[in-house]
Amino acid sequence: MKAYIFPGQGAQFVGMGKDIYEASAYARELFEQANQILGFRITDVMFNGTDEDLKQTNVTQPAIFLHSVILAKTLGDRFQPEMVAGHSLGEFSALVSAGALSFGDGVRLVAARANAMQKACEVQPSTMAAILGLDDFTVEDICERVSDVVVPANYNCPGQLVISGTIAGVDHACELLLAAGAKRALKLNVGGAFHSPLMELAKKELETAILATEIKSPVCPVYQNVDAKPYTDADSIKANLIAQLTGPVKWTQTMQRMRQDGATQFIEVGPGNVLQGLVKKVDRAVQTESASL
Repeated sequence: MKAYIFPGQGAQFVGMGKDIYEASAYARELFEQANQILGFRITDVMFNGTDEDLKQTNVTQPAIFLHSVILAKTLGDRFQPEMVAGHSLGEFSALVSAGALSFGDGVRLVAARANAMQKACEVQPSTMAAILGLDDFTVEDICERVSDVVVPANYNCPGQLVISGTIAGVDHACELLLAAGAKRALKLNVGGAFHSPLMELAKKELETAILATEIKSPVCPVYQNVDAKPYTDADSIKANLIAQLTGPVKWTQTMQRMRQDGATQFIEVGPGNVLQGLVKKVDRAVQTESASL
């Protein structure tokens, strides 16, 4: 079975999407539609901006979403998903590509999500760190022992778990995790504590937008971040999207569940190939590739 997977924040690069824009009239039409909805020419930033321009959350998230979704849409009949999943932001790309969300509504929701997260980051200085070389239980246990806010945020693959919280909480947890045998504790260059209770403000704002948006049954099951299970009904998909902002991304568990449910080939749709590397760390035997025009 073919599983299509969609990347999240961090996959961006200068020039992203330019080849798709130039190769397809349909792609150009979609990019221009997004420029209008967003109220600025995001294509200018994507194709010709600087790394610094692309790192802004309100640019990064829609840019990755557009690259992923427009690529999927321009594949035409070659895009035949039997199951889909997306890492964090990528869940929105997966939902649009699987027909649960319209393109325009997807652009609007991703923009609302990015802006809400940006605001939450400004209210409470916070950060994230990647912990390498420890089992999940040890990381979870140590996070619980820290008095400041710090929680597991991204279960990326066995031996790689990202933690998220206040600067003091993450710093203290990193010290304890290194002492417990972590190979590395790498602070990430992000604006705030994504997938933690510190995103509660953004969650409330996004909840209003999601509840007001029409979501249909997708053409195939969407494996959602919050519990790694497949969904096709609109109400559950909405609830999980809302919960995702303050809950962890269970990517390791999602890949394991998709394999268990029959996935034999994982095709990454969007910028970069980070997810293929994570899939291989979950199961070396599985076939992976990047979608291309």
